[in-house]
Amino acid sequence: MKHRVLIVNKFYYNRGGDCIAAINLENLLRANGYEVAFFAMKYPENFDSQYSTYFASQVEFSGGVASKIAAAKRIFGFGDIADSFEKLLRDFRPDVVHLNNIHSYLSPIVAKIAKRHHCRVVWTMHDYKLLCPAYSCLRDNASCELCFHCKSRVLKLRCMKNSLAASALAYLEALRWNRKVLERYTDAFICPSRFMALKMTSGGFNPDKLKVLCNFVDPMKLDRFRNMPVANRQPYYCYVGRLSQEKGVATMLEVASQLPYELRVAGDGPLAAQLRSRYAHCANIRFLGRLDADGVSSLLGNALCSVIPSEWYENNPLGVIESLCAGTPVIGARNGGIPELINQKSGIIFTPKDVNDLKDAITQAFSHDWNHSAIKADALRLFSPEQHLKQLSEVYNS
Repeated sequence: MKHRVLIVNKFYYNRGGDCIAAINLENLLRANGYEVAFFAMKYPENFDSQYSTYFASQVEFSGGVASKIAAAKRIFGFGDIADSFEKLLRDFRPDVVHLNNIHSYLSPIVAKIAKRHHCRVVWTMHDYKLLCPAYSCLRDNASCELCFHCKSRVLKLRCMKNSLAASALAYLEALRWNRKVLERYTDAFICPSRFMALKMTSGGFNPDKLKVLCNFVDPMKLDRFRNMPVANRQPYYCYVGRLSQEKGVATMLEVASQLPYELRVAGDGPLAAQLRSRYAHCANIRFLGRLDADGVSSLLGNALCSVIPSEWYENNPLGVIESLCAGTPVIGARNGGIPELINQKSGIIFTPKDVNDLKDAITQAFSHDWNHSAIKADALRLFSPEQHLKQLSEVYNS
């Protein structure tokens, strides 16, 4: 049965992994005969959409007092968001409302409204917001689960931007949209990794409502990987992603500076300038900046291996999936959902933050005779849009 699906995400451009996943989902459903609409917040960088007139007005947390108050009210469902969403529901009449990243700039009020309209509500978990009011399950650069059962910890520890005001707002949000409320309005929570599902269960969520469904690769990018030769490997390894503390790039670069192999780093982020300056003297480390889709595909497709050194609970990182689809083995941190994507034939797992273990893993990867064709064939099957859609339709229909 081909449903009418309304996808909801706070932005409608490729701002981050959650946005990319939501937009890829829209394209996948539409290409397979589904009628699809999109709801987001109005924003200058949004893509064009026939539904943009329904979008909620823009709010900002970084403006003056009035701007901050409007943004805070949005979190709890006040302002124009309810009327905007109600109008789209009435006009489009979806069978399924598929939520993605809706906190802060939108609001979980959309789940409540959708359920009132007798829609099936499905929610993909792109982060840990429902467990950790500060999103990341990180405190002092270490994994933290204190808020799983006691949300007031975010206030006491000032986990949100080290700010009492921001942490208080996150705490009040967690109280308003608590687990019991969200379970009442949501039929299924899609967890892109088994790890996420286990954490949701440990946080008290009903396991019967948790559905594990891995991310997929954009069909155009998948075709690009499929058509790339696997034999033209060059003697370098690479990192593709955000240059920030939780991603483990500082540890990776410390290791890279001690090894003879060339590392190519693609991406940008808050540590970019600092890391470029610190390792400017290292001839074997190349910073490439942000690359487009062709650049990323070429970088991954020609590398001997890639590294995902994350030091936080990665969910289902596209960096791993895309590397494997290019036939490129992954040196991945034993963290979050990373280990469940990698086996002995497709990569090496190392202990996060452990410089010596990462150094050994990279050295081992360069001496290993990888079967790039087999890695690629397995990944193209496992992470195909067709496989994802088959499993997603079961969630929509159950």
